[in-house]
Amino acid sequence: MAVNRQVTRHSYRVFTGLYRLLSRSSSVSMVQKVLVRPPQDVPGAERQAEFSRAGIGGFFQERPMLKNPFLEDTLLQGYLKRHLPNEAVYSDLRVFGERLVREVDGWGRECEVTPPRLVTYDPWGCRVDRIVTSPAWQRMKDLSAQEGLVAIGYERRYGEWSRVYQMCKLYLYSPSSGLYTCPLAMTDGAAKVIQSLGVSWPVADAFSRLTSRDPEHFWTSGQWMTERRGGSDVGNGTETVALPQSDGTYRLSGFKWFTSATDADMTLTLARVTDIDGQTTSGSRGLSMFYAAVRDEQGMVQGIEVQRLKDKLGTRQMPTAELLLDGLPAHRLSEEGRGVACIANMLTVTRIHNSVSAVAGMRRVLQLARDYATRRSAFGKLLRDHPLHMQTLARMEVETRGAFLLVMEVCRLIGREETGHASQQETHLLRLLTPVAKLYTGKQAVAVISEGLESFGGQGYIEDTGLPAMLRDAQSLLAAASLPSLSVAVRSVDRALSGLREFLQAAALKPPGFIELAARDLAYSLARIYMGALLIDHASWEGASHSDAYAALRWCEQDLCPVVSKAAIGCYNMKTPPLDAALVYEESTRD
Repeated sequence: MAVNRQVTRHSYRVFTGLYRLLSRSSSVSMVQKVLVRPPQDVPGAERQAEFSRAGIGGFFQERPMLKNPFLEDTLLQGYLKRHLPNEAVYSDLRVFGERLVREVDGWGRECEVTPPRLVTYDPWGCRVDRIVTSPAWQRMKDLSAQEGLVAIGYERRYGEWSRVYQMCKLYLYSPSSGLYTCPLAMTDGAAKVIQSLGVSWPVADAFSRLTSRDPEHFWTSGQWMTERRGGSDVGNGTETVALPQSDGTYRLSGFKWFTSATDADMTLTLARVTDIDGQTTSGSRGLSMFYAAVRDEQGMVQGIEVQRLKDKLGTRQMPTAELLLDGLPAHRLSEEGRGVACIANMLTVTRIHNSVSAVAGMRRVLQLARDYATRRSAFGKLLRDHPLHMQTLARMEVETRGAFLLVMEVCRLIGREETGHASQQETHLLRLLTPVAKLYTGKQAVAVISEGLESFGGQGYIEDTGLPAMLRDAQSLLAAASLPSLSVAVRSVDRALSGLREFLQAAALKPPGFIELAARDLAYSLARIYMGALLIDHASWEGASHSDAYAALRWCEQDLCPVVSKAAIGCYNMKTPPLDAALVYEESTRD
C-alpha cells in the first residue's frame, strides 16, 4: 500500500507539477523586497545580516518564462513551411501564440485552483443538480469558439490540410487550456459522428452549434459511455435502456458511472432499446447510439440526477460525474443495434486529440526547460553550459520531434480521408497508426515530462488492419532519403523493418496467444519505426535544418524494434502466462 501511494503521488506530481510550472506567479521582485526589508524599529538594523530576520536570505531563483509557443517551435514552423505554406495560417498561429502567453495561460491556472463543485439543491430545497465551474472555464469555452478550435476541422478552408491546421492550433493551446481540450475532443468526436451519419433532423442544429465560431451559439458535447459493469467493454457493460415513445423519441434510464465534461450542452450515449415486452438484446448487437440535450429551454437538467462529482487524482479542472438517467429525452441516431459501430469515428478523433495533447505537453516542458537553463546557475556556470544537462534536453527533444511528426502524419491522413483523397493504403494506415500513436505518445509524455520536471531540480495488427501498408509506406519514405549524412539512420530503420517482417511471418505460425503476448511491444515497435522513417523523411526535405538531420540520427540510435529483441530472449513463451499469474497472485505460505 505504501508503494502504491508513493507511485500514485509521483504520477500526480508529474502532471500537476508541469501545470504549475506553466502558470504565472506574482512578482518575484516584490516578494523579495517584502521579505528582506530590515525592521525599522531595531537599532542598527541597517547593519543586520540579511538572514537575521527573514531566515531565508535574499536570493530568489528567476522563474522560466513562457514565450510565444509558436515562435519557439522551429519544427512546427518547418513542418508548416513544407506542407502548408500559407501566410494566413502562419499569422493566425503566431497571434494565437501571443494570446496564450498574454491571457489564456493564466486562465488555465485559474481552472486548476478553482475546481468545479456540485450544487444539488437551491436555497428553497428544490433539486437543481447544477455544476458550478470557474469563470475561466467559461472563458475557455468562448475562446474555443472564437479561435475555431473545432470549427477549423469542418470549415475545410484548406482542404485536406484543414485537420493539420486545426490540430497545430490545439497543440499550441493544450498546455495552457486548463484541460479544456478534453471537452473539445469529445465535441469534435460528436461532430464527426453526426457528420458521418448525415446532418439532418434532429441533430442539424446541434451540429451547427458544435462547429460554430459564435460563443453565444457554440455547444460542447459529452460522451456518456462508461457504466459500472464495464469501461471499454461497452458491449457487455451497458445496462441503460431506451423506452420508445409514441412520437418516435426515447426515454433513457440507467446509471452512467464516469461522464467527463458533465457540464456539456449535449451528449452522445449508448443504450439498449426495449421491445413491447420490455426485453432488450444483450451484447454489442443490442446497443444503439442516442443524442440528448442535457438541459431544457429554462437551463435545467432534464431526466438527470447528478449523484456526485468524482474526486479524481488528476484532471480536477474538468467536472466528471456519476449520473442517474431517469427518463432522459433522447433521439436515436444509429440504426438499432449499430451503436458500437457508430462510435468508431468518435474514437478516431478523440484518440488523435489525446495524442496531440501528449505531444503538446512534451514540447511545452522542453520550452520551459530550455529557457530555465539560461537562467539557473549551478557549480559556477549556467545549466546550458553543462554538457550532461544539454544531453538530457537533447534526448527529450529527439523524443518530442519523433512524436510530433507521428501525430501530424495521423492528422494528415484523417484530413485526406475526410476530403475523399485517401487511397486504400492511407485508409489502412489511419486505422493502424491512430491507436498506435495514442498509446505510444501517452507513454512518451509521462517519461519526457517527468524528465523535464527533474530539469528544474526539486521543483493484433495483421493484413486487414493495414500493417503491410505501414511497412510499405515506411519503406517508401526511406527510399526518398538520399542524403549520405542520413545513411546510418536509414540502415537502422531498414534493419528494424526487416526484423519486423520476419517476426510477423514467424508469428503467423505460432499459437494465437503468442501475438497477444507480444501486442504491446509490437505497437511500440510500429511507433518507433514509423517515427524514425518520418524523421528521416523530414530531414531529407530541401528546407530541413541540420538539427532535423541530427534528430533523425539520434532517434535511430535506440532499439527501434523491441518486439524482435524480446522475442529473441523468449519473452513471449507460452509457458510464461501461468508463471506471471503465479507471481502476481503468490499467496503466503505461512499458517
